[in-house]
Amino acid sequence: MATAKTRILTPQEAAPVERSRFDAEKINRPTITFWQGAWYKLRKNPIAISAMILLAILLFFILFGPALSGENYIDIDAKVKNLAPNSTYWFGTDTMGRDLFSRVWIGARLSLIIALVCSAIQLIVGCAYGGIMAYSGGIVDNVMMRILEIVNSFPSLLITLLVMMVVGKNVGGLLIAMCITSWCGTARQVRGQLMQLRESEYVQAAQMIGASPMRIITKHLLPNTISILILNLCSSIPSYIFTEASLSFLGMGLSDVISLGVLISEGKSKMSFYPWQLLFPAVVLCLTVLAFNLLGDALRDALDPRTH
Repeated sequence: MATAKTRILTPQEAAPVERSRFDAEKINRPTITFWQGAWYKLRKNPIAISAMILLAILLFFILFGPALSGENYIDIDAKVKNLAPNSTYWFGTDTMGRDLFSRVWIGARLSLIIALVCSAIQLIVGCAYGGIMAYSGGIVDNVMMRILEIVNSFPSLLITLLVMMVVGKNVGGLLIAMCITSWCGTARQVRGQLMQLRESEYVQAAQMIGASPMRIITKHLLPNTISILILNLCSSIPSYIFTEASLSFLGMGLSDVISLGVLISEGKSKMSFYPWQLLFPAVVLCLTVLAFNLLGDALRDALDPRTH
């Protein structure tokens, strides 16, 4: 009986076979970065998409709402005071005859600007303070931590009311009052994150080549806390908007300006007779806070590295 001979492949013939076998076993999955993965998860979340659409609509009206209406929202016109919503005045008018639609979006614009400025101050001060604590360590860290605990021990609402009484019911006083203790939480978060990162190899390499502490903090440590800062921003903005509205509603906030809190405070006294003067600014406030909170929850899930 004839036996089949086993043919040994030459190196030139074996190379294509090995290459095809490697290609078959290779996992065809594209390499994506952390931020690409977070954006992919965010796009697949219907709540996040709904929140972003709602925020886009609100921002459009905040920017262009008064121009769309074209009605007077400053000068007093007794002939059209306390009108119900109609084709001319879409949200009705107030007790002075001013267009409520334009006033609501002007007020939302101011409330959002105050929230953004306060959030920016909170992040800048918190990052700087937490970064110095985490990088310095030792006695400097202990002393700065005790100072932070002392500042954080004061009731924030009491401090806010005292500052508003001393400085006055204006935008500058409100910014100081709301930011005076709000940075403490951000400083704690940044310190905790940087304490884990300062022993990393790339940080030690930067120290060995003579990089300054400020450069190490700004170029190597803080960029790795971006996800935490984004979450902090999305949670602080609605908090500041609601705080401003609450202070104005209680009569301790802004005066002689147009904000959502001021409009709600003015509308509460006419609620029984002209409910739309309270309803529309309250609905815009609730929708704005809801949209930011939903987006913040979605970002928390998308930026969690344990889910990537």
